[in-house]
Amino acid sequence: MRAAVWRAPGAPLTVESLDLRPPGPRDVVVRIAASGVCHSDRSVRDGTIPHPLPAVLGHEGAGVVERCGAAVTGLEPGDHVVLAWVAPCRRCFQCLHGHPELCEHGMDHAWAEPYARDASGAGVLAAFGTATFGELTVAPEHACVRVDRDFPLELAALVGCAVVTGVGAVRYSARVAPGESVAVVGCGGVGLAAIQGARLAGAAPIVAVDRVGAKLDLARACGATDALHADDDPVEAVRELTGGRGVDHAIEAVGSPATIRAAYDMTRRAGTVTVVGAGRFDDVVGFGAMELMVDAKTMRGCVYGATDPARDVPEMLRLHRAGRLDLGALVSRRISLDGIDDAFAAMDTGEVARSVVVF
Repeated sequence: MRAAVWRAPGAPLTVESLDLRPPGPRDVVVRIAASGVCHSDRSVRDGTIPHPLPAVLGHEGAGVVERCGAAVTGLEPGDHVVLAWVAPCRRCFQCLHGHPELCEHGMDHAWAEPYARDASGAGVLAAFGTATFGELTVAPEHACVRVDRDFPLELAALVGCAVVTGVGAVRYSARVAPGESVAVVGCGGVGLAAIQGARLAGAAPIVAVDRVGAKLDLARACGATDALHADDDPVEAVRELTGGRGVDHAIEAVGSPATIRAAYDMTRRAGTVTVVGAGRFDDVVGFGAMELMVDAKTMRGCVYGATDPARDVPEMLRLHRAGRLDLGALVSRRISLDGIDDAFAAMDTGEVARSVVVF
């Protein structure tokens, strides 16, 4: 099979022929139909998120089951599935306490062994345990969520990360209530999904903040009532839109110290800041000790939208069918496997919400 292999931090990916390992007893082999190109993939490629080399990136994908291990009971060849990059074990402390997205073993399969070997026989890892930048992948049964066979797989792929992360951040982490005000900082795939989640929740106003005008247009199409350019003092503008107080909820979907600080500043006293963006481990955000006390704000991180893939992937597809979510609005370009590096470049310039690799 062909896959885009990452061999050095910051280096272009190289499309190579790999030999996939056979599935274990509880594994399935999935032929990938489509994969979104996510900001986190770029962060791994550039070394922002540490990961051993070499590896095949991609964690937002959907495809068709080709083979099943002998002990697999919930799937069969021909099933259409969305890949979940956290595969909850359902037995650890976090799973049993309502946080499958924080499963203590949810990515064990990513590090256990190479998922494929290259032409020299050297092992290649599956980044995020999914490796959707390849024609085939092998993953645990519980990392695959079965979906209706008539649902377009290039849209279903986006549910594997951007959609559950953005909508989930609003629904399950921030728990936005009808009538509450929301600001979303960063209008890539996750931010646009968060805006749609805020619309679903009945929030008003919904304020989008980004540095690219075209993304602000997309944000309006996804349900933002107001759109602010990041260079035009969005903190003050948000306060003007909310009677001088700030929003009830800020959803930060960039992951930089400057945007996290801005999200905090545009939130009202006793409001909630939800950080979804994946920044560097050595990035530091500064807050004064007194302001943390007197502002009484809640600041929280959010992994994978605080969602449960088995519950929420089918739910997001149902909402799309009902016209409550617009997954197509997140797709900016459809590309081939050979176009992934161009997709990263387009991401850097802010040209796209999501590029989708269609196999």
